[in-house]
Amino acid sequence: MKILLPVDGSTHSDRAVRHVISEVNAGAGSQVALINVQPPIDAPELLGHMPESEIAAMQETRGGDALESARKLLEKAGVPYTPSVLIGEIAETIDKYAKENGCEKIVMGTRGMGAVRSVLMGSVAMRLLSLTALPVTLVK
Repeated sequence: MKILLPVDGSTHSDRAVRHVISEVNAGAGSQVALINVQPPIDAPELLGHMPESEIAAMQETRGGDALESARKLLEKAGVPYTPSVLIGEIAETIDKYAKENGCEKIVMGTRGMGAVRSVLMGSVAMRLLSLTALPVTLVK
């Protein structure tokens, strides 16, 4: 089974990672696709002053930082994974990645980082549920 594990670096994401580790260790899954999705930057004040390559590098760095905690947990547990940082609308990008990469299940935290992000992550989870035909496990 190929499990898609979208994370944002929050404690809720870490709980989802631990859930996946327990599934993999119980024999329910053997491949983990670990992703972070960075939303597109559309701020005119930033776009007008930074080259696209610098913006992309900044998003890649932020995404890598968001993956760090999950990577450590998976490595400590000896669970192999394939990491990716993607850019796009979050729910839509998760759904597209799952379809294009043959994922059979999605596991994610229900809340993101901070008060505003928790509202966003909740809406991301709800949006993803409306988009995907895959089973989705939400971990709180």
